[in-house]
Amino acid sequence: MTLNPASKVYCQHFQMVTRGCMEFHDCTESIQEMLEQSPVREGMIHIQSKHTTAAVIINENEPLVLQDMKRVLERIAPQSDDYLHNDFTIRTVNMTDEEDQNGHSHCKAIFLPVSQMLNIVDGSLDLGRWHRIFLLELDCARTRTLSVMILGT
Repeated sequence: MTLNPASKVYCQHFQMVTRGCMEFHDCTESIQEMLEQSPVREGMIHIQSKHTTAAVIINENEPLVLQDMKRVLERIAPQSDDYLHNDFTIRTVNMTDEEDQNGHSHCKAIFLPVSQMLNIVDGSLDLGRWHRIFLLELDCARTRTLSVMILGT
């Protein structure tokens, strides 16, 4: 495989503050702005959450479908269930002073992607008509980081 000598790689981190569990944070415009700042006109963009309890998804930004998705994920891993991860009397791994009881967040995360890869065409995200890029907060309000890698010519 031979790489085009004109190929470019551009990487940037993007931070946002979420407001709480099951927030769909639409970051499409911010990612498009990053793409416009890059030298890449044709290629691929990879968007990755740097967290185990935040997902990157592509879907429609329609309030009722977002409510439906929240309801489905809550049925899969309800916050009110008992999780071993939440029992700090037996848990001994990856503990911090500000540890949350967030077993439900980790369980929801196993059904969702941590990253997305999209095409870049003529300097723009090649999204469908209703596509939006979301960081989905599965835990409590906090600062989240997305790593964005742009590759192409």
